Amino acid sequence: MIHPLSDVSSSRIGTGTSIWQFSVVLGGAVIGNDCNICAHTFIENDVIIGNRVTVKCGVYIWDGISVQDDVFIGPNVTFTNDRYPRSKQYPEEFLQTVIEQGASIGANATILPGVRIGRFSMIGAGSVVTKDVPENSLVVGNPARVIRKLEEPKS
Repeated sequence: MIHPLSDVSSSRIGTGTSIWQFSVVLGGAVIGNDCNICAHTFIENDVIIGNRVTVKCGVYIWDGISVQDDVFIGPNVTFTNDRYPRSKQYPEEFLQTVIEQGASIGANATILPGVRIGRFSMIGAGSVVTKDVPENSLVVGNPARVIRKLEEPKS
């Protein structure tokens, strides 16, 4: 389901995926099956989103970001892809950010470029992720720090 008030240029949208109003998906983006892309989102060209991913309202996913299966991205999560941004000056290649399978990112968290968020990890609301997050970890704060290990979900 692609809402008529969204602007979706990509033809690579999986079955069962919903894209809600006022969302923009550029032509190069790939979105898997059974995803929920909520209102007021933006997905750039060099983005891959896996299956069963939820992207809540107010999230912009920039070039160089890949999101694996079963990831939850909370409202107003901020991704970045350039460590030293300047107007009209672009890097030759954007840093790659990977959100691994089953990770959850809380509302208003900020994810700096070039990090890997490990499988089944959780990012606390409002946290600022400046470095890689180990799998099965709960991180919070600014900068985000591991406060405890989590059990891997049972299948």
